[in-house]
Amino acid sequence: MTKTITAPNAPAAVGPYCHAKLAGNTLYTSGQLGLIPATGELPQGVEAQAAQALDNLKAVLAAAGMDCGDVVKTTVFLADMGDFAAVNAIYAQYFPGEAPARSCVQVAALPKGALFEIEAVAVK
Repeated sequence: MTKTITAPNAPAAVGPYCHAKLAGNTLYTSGQLGLIPATGELPQGVEAQAAQALDNLKAVLAAAGMDCGDVVKTTVFLADMGDFAAVNAIYAQYFPGEAPARSCVQVAALPKGALFEIEAVAVK
């Protein structure tokens, strides 16, 4: 049995998908951009977008009764792999100590012209 998770403190989906699906004790999130929930706009710069996207991810996790400590795997999408070091510095603030497994890839483009997107798998 699965449960749809809708996070009131995360930006609305920009397409036909939900914030996350809970299957048993495992949460699968949709990709989170750095959209500001109140405005739906992207802040300027990859660092600001990464921090906002990670805040949005935290809101989705919280809506499922989880937090960053429950995350076992993330996938990070970057518009420019040259931003890897800057993003790592911000990412480490959200996953202190033992970080989850992670993949990071450069993509040709992200929705809304974003510079950063993250999705996660979490287990309670």
